[in-house]
Amino acid sequence: MPYKFVFLPSPHDRWTRYADAMSRAVPGLEIVNCETREAALASLPGTPACFGTLDPELLTAATELKWLAAPMAGPPKGYYFKELIESDIVVTNFRGIFNDHISAHIMAFVLVFARRMNQYFHDQPTGKWRIGGETRTSTHLPDSTALIIGVGGVGGATARQCKNWGMTVIGVDPRVSEAPDGVDELHRPEALDTLLPNADFVILTAPQTAETEGLFDGGKFDRMKESAYFINIGRGSNVKLGDLENALRKGSIAGAGLDVFEIEPLPPEHPLRTAPNFLMTPHVAASGPYLEERRAELLKENAKRFEENRELVNIVDKANGY
Repeated sequence: MPYKFVFLPSPHDRWTRYADAMSRAVPGLEIVNCETREAALASLPGTPACFGTLDPELLTAATELKWLAAPMAGPPKGYYFKELIESDIVVTNFRGIFNDHISAHIMAFVLVFARRMNQYFHDQPTGKWRIGGETRTSTHLPDSTALIIGVGGVGGATARQCKNWGMTVIGVDPRVSEAPDGVDELHRPEALDTLLPNADFVILTAPQTAETEGLFDGGKFDRMKESAYFINIGRGSNVKLGDLENALRKGSIAGAGLDVFEIEPLPPEHPLRTAPNFLMTPHVAASGPYLEERRAELLKENAKRFEENRELVNIVDKANGY
């Protein structure tokens, strides 16, 4: 039967598109858009489902809440607070809608490094012309190995992209139990240190968790080949920027491409910006068409499932945050 769904205060006006899609799926659905915190506190009592960000006070007001739709695939640290984790509320997120866009962005980094285009792009404004023609060094992708840390949605899509270019793909994941398409070997996180020396491209797509925060430090970079490249399009907090800069400057690794950073925006004066063979994009890997349509479709599907008392899509492990 129809129920009440509350949109919590947000700086975005996306709720209208989502509400339209959900209303089509669940005729009679009562949708309340709360523009202020006061409105949210007044609307949450007795509400079984909502969209947005809770805090302890809002959670206390949500006496009958059963489903919380998170506004992101990977909300910021603190979104899953103690009381929410310990509650019976089911949380869903938007994971999966960015897989094609982010995996394409990762492959752009891979191809730039493989063909040494980062060097040629740097030469362009300086007037330099590197001699050597067909003898210039490049990485033949069918002879190379990609190590992907996190082979869920984005990592799995990246594995398929790498496999399309003939690469050997090794995956590391704490939850995935069977190697997805495109992954030649699947390992647990404990094996990471032994796998790093074998990889030509180390690709980090993992979410931010207690285990991954600060994961890539000087010790990890020292285990990589000097000819290997590091790419992070997971969470910025998973890489210690100072250690990465040091690895690039001393030649422990051949290069790095980052879309996410421990500090955002990356300050103009940050020394990493001038490190050799470093490429950066300003947290834009997820950009691409159809994202709002995909979000609306997920909410529409879950709104219908919730009405029918069926299992929701994209349920989050609240304790681990993904």
